[in-house]
Amino acid sequence: MTNASSVEANKKVVVGFLETVFDKHEVDAGIDRFMGPVYTQHNPGVPDGREAFRAFFLDFFSTRPNARFKIKRVFCEGDFVTVHAHWTEHEGDRGSAVMDIFRVENGRVVEHWDVIQPIPEQLAHSNTMF
Repeated sequence: MTNASSVEANKKVVVGFLETVFDKHEVDAGIDRFMGPVYTQHNPGVPDGREAFRAFFLDFFSTRPNARFKIKRVFCEGDFVTVHAHWTEHEGDRGSAVMDIFRVENGRVVEHWDVIQPIPEQLAHSNTMF
């Protein structure tokens, strides 16, 4: 059974992880503070495990210093935290709408899934993707 304090704690861990790694590009700090000893990755383009994650994103941000991850909303059910965000890689980039799902265990991020949808130039409606 999940209580409100564990839901808020899980959300805080995931938001801290995302802001540290994907917005500030502090990869080592994000891993050290928020990632569990075992990290399972389901994104097909990112390697599995802590050290592979570290190497991948240190390299990634070295070539994309203006990449940013702006969280729009966060949902939590038990140990699963879902984040809806706007991801851009450079100035002027329309970016992508991203839905990330994280599993938190013992106050650490231990597993990740995502769905990424590029933001088109034109929408079939007057709504935004956020």
